[in-house]
Amino acid sequence: MVSETYLPPARLLASSRWAALAVVVDGAPAAAMTSYAVAPDGAALYVHLSQMALHTRALLVEPRAALVVSAPDTGDGDPQTLPRLSLSGVALALVPGTPEYEAGKSAYVGRFPGAEERFALADFVLFRFETSEARWVGGFARALRMSGAQLAEALVETGRG
Repeated sequence: MVSETYLPPARLLASSRWAALAVVVDGAPAAAMTSYAVAPDGAALYVHLSQMALHTRALLVEPRAALVVSAPDTGDGDPQTLPRLSLSGVALALVPGTPEYEAGKSAYVGRFPGAEERFALADFVLFRFETSEARWVGGFARALRMSGAQLAEALVETGRG
């Protein structure tokens, strides 16, 4: 059984579908918003990106990246108390037709059925984002760090990995 401490970050990641993606472009940071799907084993996230976008071209050169997921801001209270999760890792481009690609496509289309048609477009790339470290802020003075493996275990424990 995974530590109860890791379940809130896993629940936020599993229940959200929109994240900020940070990449490195020519040595400088750049960010964009993207949708993601969680791998069935919780060990990765899948993002499906167009090569027309700067962040996609950057990932093909430099796979180190970060994703940030936050609870929705309703406009009430202090946004500094919103739960949020920052993931650091690498985004690896998957090769179409391989079992790894098909598994990622299945997870992504399962989460976003409307994305099916984009998989036929040649400029789109499916990436497998592998988390090396996760940093969780659950509100004021509530923070923790966990490994990618600990987060994956918590995702499976929630039944959403």
